[in-house]
Amino acid sequence: MRKQTTNPNMKTNAARMLDSLGILYEVREYEVDPDDLAAESVARKVGLPPEQVFKTLVARGDKHGVCFAVVPGDQQLDLKALAHLTGDKKIETVALKEVQPLTGYIRGGVTALAAKKPYPVFVDETIELFDVISVSAGMRGAQLILAPADYLRATGGKLGGIAKEKASSE
Repeated sequence: MRKQTTNPNMKTNAARMLDSLGILYEVREYEVDPDDLAAESVARKVGLPPEQVFKTLVARGDKHGVCFAVVPGDQQLDLKALAHLTGDKKIETVALKEVQPLTGYIRGGVTALAAKKPYPVFVDETIELFDVISVSAGMRGAQLILAPADYLRATGGKLGGIAKEKASSE
């Protein structure tokens, strides 16, 4: 399952990191619609159910600072559950304008792999339900398909129940 991509020259920092760890993965490229970066749309384009495509959000707690929260594409982040898992009293997602300076990635291309700084990673426990999952390759238009255990090993991710059903207004 290594480096099967339509553009063999396309290598993101996230993919390089996986290579350096000896982790097998597949890159799936897709057409980007800047007006629709929703995980459900990405899931359709890469041929996986939304619950198998994990989105990476950036949050900041009042005690422990910045972290990544990784949740299924068909769910939303449960801030109370994340705060409990991180040991923070209060936690919020960071403003969009802060995402790139903190991580080096733009919206629609955020990944915990090879980010600007090695922030702690918290992953929804449903990741373990799948043989493979999809996460951003670190740019819009490319997803990495890999085993959940490999993703957790690469990110040092801590598991917890941090996702909840999306509010019907979303």
